[in-house]
Amino acid sequence: MPARPSAPLRRAARRSVPALVAALVVAALAGCTGVAGASGGGAAVVAGDRPALADLTPLDEPRAWEGEQTAVAAATPVDPVADDPQPALPVTVTDAQGTEVTVTDTSRVLALDLYGSTSRILFELGLGGSVVGRDSSSDFPEIADLPVVTTSGHDLSGEAILELAPTLIITDTTLGPWDTVLQMRDAGIPVVVVDSHRELGTVGDLIASVAAAVGLPDEGAALAARTEAEIDDVRAQVERLAPADPADRLRVAFLYLRGQAGVYYLFGEGSGADSLIEALGAVDVAGEIGWQGMRPVTDEGLVAAAPDLVLVMTKGLESVGGVDGLLEQLPAVAQTPAGEHRRIVDMADTQVLSFGPTSAQTLDALARAFYAPDAS
Repeated sequence: MPARPSAPLRRAARRSVPALVAALVVAALAGCTGVAGASGGGAAVVAGDRPALADLTPLDEPRAWEGEQTAVAAATPVDPVADDPQPALPVTVTDAQGTEVTVTDTSRVLALDLYGSTSRILFELGLGGSVVGRDSSSDFPEIADLPVVTTSGHDLSGEAILELAPTLIITDTTLGPWDTVLQMRDAGIPVVVVDSHRELGTVGDLIASVAAAVGLPDEGAALAARTEAEIDDVRAQVERLAPADPADRLRVAFLYLRGQAGVYYLFGEGSGADSLIEALGAVDVAGEIGWQGMRPVTDEGLVAAAPDLVLVMTKGLESVGGVDGLLEQLPAVAQTPAGEHRRIVDMADTQVLSFGPTSAQTLDALARAFYAPDAS
């Protein structure tokens, strides 16, 4: 087993992870003619159209099933924590980059990021009526009719943004070019940059940051508490579904695939995928070897890791020609238990690592695919 990096190196690698993850996912999504929405990579599913997670009976042996699965999160309507919130303005915040920003007007807001998480937060805070545009990943029904300000997949369009005359922009570093963000500041628009690092443990922080920027800290606290309670509820059900003995738990690898470019990465510690796998009661094989962030897959490493299940983004799997193409283009997968049994689970690119108000739905869908595939 490779030696574990020193603490300073681990911290440095962790700081670089969000930008690297964003760059990889942007590359995957750019050029796609359609982006799967909050309902996942398959047909939309409405909560209530399938058994509750608490009513499912898990397989006696989680490695007993064969064949690929698409995890589809239930489409849930926006449920604002406040009907008519009154932002406490002006408000001055210090954003994730250390920039002090004063916000005086939230009547026309843009919330833009790679996964559509920040815009969903505004709607859940009750401020959806003030949102004037969207990024291409924000496609939940309540926002779908608003104009898109990202072009060529996920590039910010300065012209499109200025046409909407926003009084506030909330974004992170997952979208670019950064010169466009600076251009907006030069135009006098307050821009608040929130942390781009996403994992289950940061969901509440992200909500609080967005809420603070619009002068709704109390509503933000309520939304964070509700979201975290929903996540905790799903995690409690996962504990029931997952094997009690750690030795029997599914060994999972999260692979990033981009077949057109022949790019294959294994996501590890600090990528967000590790927190997702842990919450699903599974073993992150990358974490076992101290794999930081994401690195190109090696045949030897993947075979030695021996994952029972491979988790991928839907568009990534499509880019290699599905499971058959994956086994052909990355033969090492075929030499793992996951490949031998075709246990490949895919989920919509904009959902699986979004870590926002719909995180509980993401966990719910993945838990079904992992432990009760016939009912997923």
